Amino acid sequence: MFTGIIEECGEVVSLKPLETGAELWVKSSFVGEVALGESVANNGACLTVTEVKDGAMRFDLLHETLRLTNLGGLRSGDLVNLERSLRVGDRLSGHFVQGHVDACAEVITYERVGQDHRFTVALPREFAPLMVHKGSICVNGISLTVAELHEDRFVLWIIPHTHEVTSLKSVVTGSRVNLEFDLLAKHLARLEEVKGWG
Repeated sequence: MFTGIIEECGEVVSLKPLETGAELWVKSSFVGEVALGESVANNGACLTVTEVKDGAMRFDLLHETLRLTNLGGLRSGDLVNLERSLRVGDRLSGHFVQGHVDACAEVITYERVGQDHRFTVALPREFAPLMVHKGSICVNGISLTVAELHEDRFVLWIIPHTHEVTSLKSVVTGSRVNLEFDLLAKHLARLEEVKGWG
C-alpha cells in the first residue's frame, strides 16, 4: 500500500529485455535502506526489489507489467517516481494507492500557466465511471486531484513543488502515464456489476 506522495525521482540505469519480461535497474538515494523483497512503487507500479548493487535497485518486470504500464519505454537516464510502501503510523498525505496500474494513457497537454502547470490526460472510456470531479487519481504514482472531468479527458493542476520533485518535469505532449483509479470507486463498480448474479 502506498500514498501517492513521491519520495524522490530515481534514475534509470538500464532496462534489459528478458524472456520472462525485463530487468530494470534504478539508482536511488535510499538504496542502502531497502531490503530484498521490499516493495517500491516505480511510476506508480508496485515492484519488488530483487537485488541491490552499486547504489541501484533491481526490479524484475513481467510481460503483464510491461503491457499495462509505461515502464517498458524507459531508457537509461530517465527519471522515475519512487515511493516505498506505507508503514503503520505514517502520515497519509495523499490517498490509498495499491501500486496496481489500471491503464496507461496519453498526455494531451502539459503547459505552464503562471507558476503552475495545467495537465490534461486522455481518459480511457472504460474507466470513465470511476472518476469524479475533485476526486483522487494516481498518475505515475502521484496522488492528484481531478480539477476538470470531461468525457474523454481530465485536467489536473500541478503546483511548482510537485513539478520540481517528480518526473512530471520531463512530461511532454504524447507521453504515456500510468493511471491507478480510486480503490473505493473500483469496489463500488464491481458490486454494481455483480448485483444481478445468482
